[in-house]
Amino acid sequence: MNYIIGKNAVIEALRAGVGIDKVFLAGADTDKALRHIAGTARAAGAVVVDADKRKLDSLCIDAAKDVDNAETEGYNQRVHQGVVAIAAVAEYSTIEEILSSAKQKNEQPLIVICDEISDPHNLGAIIRTAEAVGAHGIIVPKRRSAGLGATVAKASSGAVFHSKIARVPNITASIRELKNLGIWIFGAAADGDSALWETDLTVPTAIVIGSEGKGISRLVSENCDFKVNIPMVGKLSSLNASVSAAILLYEAYRQRR
Repeated sequence: MNYIIGKNAVIEALRAGVGIDKVFLAGADTDKALRHIAGTARAAGAVVVDADKRKLDSLCIDAAKDVDNAETEGYNQRVHQGVVAIAAVAEYSTIEEILSSAKQKNEQPLIVICDEISDPHNLGAIIRTAEAVGAHGIIVPKRRSAGLGATVAKASSGAVFHSKIARVPNITASIRELKNLGIWIFGAAADGDSALWETDLTVPTAIVIGSEGKGISRLVSENCDFKVNIPMVGKLSSLNASVSAAILLYEAYRQRR
């Protein structure tokens, strides 16, 4: 991950427009500078997390281990001044930019919506497959989701640098926005009433992949136009999130070709 430690460093990063995923703060309620950082970070789209000193100490130790993959003497004792930020390795896009990409290519939109995918390895794998099949973009929520950190970049084999990834405050609201623009929403669900092989994915499509443990959340599920199941004949009833995404995306690719 790309760590930014200390008040001045974080303030300057925000001023410079550095894309920041999360800001961890301890004591912002009593510190004017930290309150300023919190407000500026939220305005820039970063997630602000209230933390304690032990959490910030732990982040500093993690940052030390990232330096030449070894702990640098004294670095893990660096004064964090109550703030540690984690910068994204790639810039986020917008839903408008994703749809514009499809229009420029004269293609029906193909979008992946990740509903609270918290495992960075899964998110990276989904981004890698989406890029491989020519999907126009990926949508992730600001909260309860992995961000574009170093682990996601590595798991995607660098696909994050070639993909349009939009981070939105509310997945349900974004789905409604897409539906108003003529995009059909297909949720991957084991109990889906539409078998994958019988589903038309040549239309303007957004595929929703749910979280690793709970699947698609209730509100998101209620806003899907179709629930799509992947036929399975074994004893297991579900697949890994990134595997499910790959199967649906390649079926969309096959149909469109």
